Amino acid sequence: MLASVAESAVERQRLLLAWIEQQQRVSVPEITAHFAISPATARRDLETLAAEGKIRRVHGGAIAVRRAPPEPPVLQRALEQADEKKRIAAVAAGLIADGETIFLSSGTTVMEVAHRLRERHNLTVFTNSLLVVNELAGAPGVEVILLGGVVRASESSLVGALTLRALTELRALKVIFGIRAIDLEQGLTNNSLEESLLDREILRIGSEIIIVADHTKLGRVSTVFVAPLDVIDVLVTDTNAPAEIVQSLREKGIDVRIA
Repeated sequence: MLASVAESAVERQRLLLAWIEQQQRVSVPEITAHFAISPATARRDLETLAAEGKIRRVHGGAIAVRRAPPEPPVLQRALEQADEKKRIAAVAAGLIADGETIFLSSGTTVMEVAHRLRERHNLTVFTNSLLVVNELAGAPGVEVILLGGVVRASESSLVGALTLRALTELRALKVIFGIRAIDLEQGLTNNSLEESLLDREILRIGSEIIIVADHTKLGRVSTVFVAPLDVIDVLVTDTNAPAEIVQSLREKGIDVRIA
């Protein structure tokens, strides 16, 4: 009997999740009417789904969590939201002064930041990105230090044990960091476990964390947790960023710059 009750609850929650994803936003009264259940049961089901990261609870109901779509290779992504990435990169580059030592992560927006640092003087850049190296290798005023590791071809980046070991030697760097998805509840997430482990170590070494992310990354969740939102000092995004998300991030103490 207990097993059948548990099975019916799981099936009801599965159907509820599918309905929320279809409707995008639902209230408790709507759930009770649609599924013929009590308000208390509806709330319990919502709490269960929210705890699993499948929905987001809001006052009086719930909203669907937008899942980040599969990520194409880095060179293909460089063509997506190209104008927004250039504007974001210009603002982020303006936060870096001559004479600093910084870390540039992998990703197409960070690559655009690197492009705007070519004329800087006495700048030291640590990176695990081959794209960043290509942008800065010939810049006379920039010293580039590439961390070792295994080449991840889809990202043109280096990952693995050697990269992690090198990161443990670094301290107190300004970090310019690209991320797959940013959600108010789930924080920063990525779609690769190996890359996410590396991301956590990169964020750990930062004295100031500057996230560069266009509007398509906001309000989305990917498969692997990287870090909570409170690691972010500055987020640089574009004018198409959802206003309610920008406001919520600012209320959490994050300096959001709109490019």
